[in-house]
Amino acid sequence: MRAPTRPDPLEYLAAELESLASQGLRRPLRVLGDEQRARATFDHRAVVNLSSNNYLGLTTHPRLRERAIEAVRELGVGSGSVRTIAGTMAIHLELERRLASFKKTEAVVVFQSGFAANAGTVSAVLTRDDVIVSDELNHASIIDGARLSRAAIKVFPHRDVDAARRILRELPATQRRLLITDGVFSMDGDLGPLPALCDLAEEFGCIMMVDDAHASGVFGSNGRGTIDHFGVHGRVDIQVGTLSKAVGVLGGYVAGTRPLIEFLHHRARPFLFSTSHPPAVAAACIAAIDLLESEPALIERLWENTRFFKGGLRTLGFDTGTSESPITPVIVGEGGLAMRLSDELFRAGVFAQGIAYPTVARDKARVRTIVTATHTPQDLQFALDVFGRVGRDLGII
Repeated sequence: MRAPTRPDPLEYLAAELESLASQGLRRPLRVLGDEQRARATFDHRAVVNLSSNNYLGLTTHPRLRERAIEAVRELGVGSGSVRTIAGTMAIHLELERRLASFKKTEAVVVFQSGFAANAGTVSAVLTRDDVIVSDELNHASIIDGARLSRAAIKVFPHRDVDAARRILRELPATQRRLLITDGVFSMDGDLGPLPALCDLAEEFGCIMMVDDAHASGVFGSNGRGTIDHFGVHGRVDIQVGTLSKAVGVLGGYVAGTRPLIEFLHHRARPFLFSTSHPPAVAAACIAAIDLLESEPALIERLWENTRFFKGGLRTLGFDTGTSESPITPVIVGEGGLAMRLSDELFRAGVFAQGIAYPTVARDKARVRTIVTATHTPQDLQFALDVFGRVGRDLGII
């Protein structure tokens, strides 16, 4: 007997998708057909890849591959449990010790992703009685963690330290306050004003937190991040980093004092309720730290490529905003135009993903480019030539 038909309670989602399509914002997933490299195949098309967070090319590095394979052979393909029950392996502890030494902090805890690290930490260390003072362009994982904490949320305009000070002056001195910023902002590529924010945190007795996801492996000595870049070691209470961008593998981490890390062991929900990393992931991350410490030329090459490509875009007449990092947006304004630019670039052999509202403001749609240490000058010059040709065809430059 056939089950009776009923109206689809999710039918409204089709209308939402049609609305996106009418604005030119309904996008297919680009499918990577081979390895994540500077020149790669997406949707069966060979392109210069300017959309990857693989800053140093470590996703395919032979030493990371070897360590991962060795770990699979010796320890298996999974841990079988969450960390607090039976899923803490010696290799997880080794990774955390290496990261703590690298970041110059007392301790580190590793999470399953950078998103989990941010959201799990903010929601764990605060309560509904506390307040969060947050840059308006902070990452979505910070915003979600703030909401989960139920703390009051006060947002200051991007990088506006004076506005943050005005907010803090109005808050009771007895209230616990968290001041939080990205180290490198993921859509604009500019840096948080860490020294001034650290001054502010000390002035008002705030907890100071920095999400250093896009700075880890990119800024500071051997890629130690913006805390090292700005020389504010010891002044940032909570550092969040990622293992899935410049490190080239998977996961996130929180660095800080031993009491902070042990507290997260007991209260951070992603740590408590998600299975720990497979041994191969931890082993590959350790190999990446070895490379960061022993081969600084990788980071130097990344910055050489960044200066060349960023300068080329600006010479062509593109609006690259306030970028200070390998993340260089090409800002065009309207969302549909950004998607047309991305599509035409792709057809011409350059993959630079379009970004529009709600990820960025409605009038700040762009394609976001990221160069890597493994791009050759020829790759980047080809991409600049394509950008120039397509930008002129679309009337952007």
